[in-house]
Amino acid sequence: MIRSLRRGRPIWLRKTADLRPSYPRLTGRQRVDVAIVGGGLTGALIARAFADAGVHVTLVEASRVGRGSTAASSALLLHELDMGMSRLRELYGFARSARIWHLSVDAVHELAATLRRLDIECNLARSDAIYYARTADAAGPLRAELALRKRAGLSGEWLTPPAVRRATGIVAHGAIRTIGNAQCDPYKACVGVMQAASAAGAAVYERSRVTRIDRLRRGVRLHTRTGTIEAARVVVATGYATAEFRPLAGRFRLFRTYVLATRPLTPSERRALGLHGVMIWDSRHPYHYARWTADHRLLVGGEDVRVRSGRRRDLQFREATRRLREEFVGLFPPLHDVAFERAWEGLFAMTPDTLPYIGPHQRYPGHWFALGYGGNGMTFSQLAARLLLEQWRGRVTRDHELFSFGRFR
Repeated sequence: MIRSLRRGRPIWLRKTADLRPSYPRLTGRQRVDVAIVGGGLTGALIARAFADAGVHVTLVEASRVGRGSTAASSALLLHELDMGMSRLRELYGFARSARIWHLSVDAVHELAATLRRLDIECNLARSDAIYYARTADAAGPLRAELALRKRAGLSGEWLTPPAVRRATGIVAHGAIRTIGNAQCDPYKACVGVMQAASAAGAAVYERSRVTRIDRLRRGVRLHTRTGTIEAARVVVATGYATAEFRPLAGRFRLFRTYVLATRPLTPSERRALGLHGVMIWDSRHPYHYARWTADHRLLVGGEDVRVRSGRRRDLQFREATRRLREEFVGLFPPLHDVAFERAWEGLFAMTPDTLPYIGPHQRYPGHWFALGYGGNGMTFSQLAARLLLEQWRGRVTRDHELFSFGRFR
């Protein structure tokens, strides 16, 4: 079963989105070095990295480039992972958890640098992030988290309750402020990177759903309704384990996440809220977050829920977006009289430790995977492009082990 990756119409998909380049359907037979399945930002970044390195690469997308989970993203490029360093240390020890966090920080900077170098117009902007505690009980663990990060050489500043109020307008019991984060329009970023991949030599095909992948003696063969691709490797960048990889499904939990966007707010309305040019998110699980867009809309998100059978998706959508609105009206009372013009949901996969799977799986020769990004999809997309290109070149380091399928052993 192919699950719908989003519901509703994100603000990124406006009328101008229909003016972007389109790509043909795959027809006939092709033979390439690497085939990529999935035309979201992950697939685009991997295709560009491989094509730029002179690798003969073809990408196939079942629908349209960038219109799945990428279009549902709120595009917070955060240093922070879904799992705090304190909890990650319990799983993997201090040295490994510190390295994972440093790789996340580096990936944010690498992605921002890539978008700038390619001159992609996607409203890319740097932004500080404020990770706040709503209660006194939550403030203590958050301060301990900051101390552990500093021990690992990561940046961060503790904000007292008055400092949080001045920066955000929120009443909180303290927060961690980090610099060097970023935000963008994820759809424009994906489309721009895909154009760069195409310009570098990658063949890109839309409306070309892969129906079967056969293993060959030396590689794989991908089948669509109208064509085939033979490749030494296939990279599966579909977000989660689809039905074709059912044995891997137990390694993922699927969640729906929800986003609301206001109409563009006036300067006086923005001042009344008190939220300055920072991204905010809270320390609860699941967390809530907010940021400004380039056209002065307030984007709020969260209310993540596990995908379970038997729940009416339309009812769940209405309930979750209502709770989301109530959450942020409670934080920012002036929002009571502000219209939320857009609401949408996205589907994402979470692994047991919230980290992605990047690399091979022994059950699937000739396959590489880039799946299970949790809430850090754009950041891990950049990391996946780098790690997979290193593997193609025969360079495998301890960094690859951190995100391998075998790490839970």
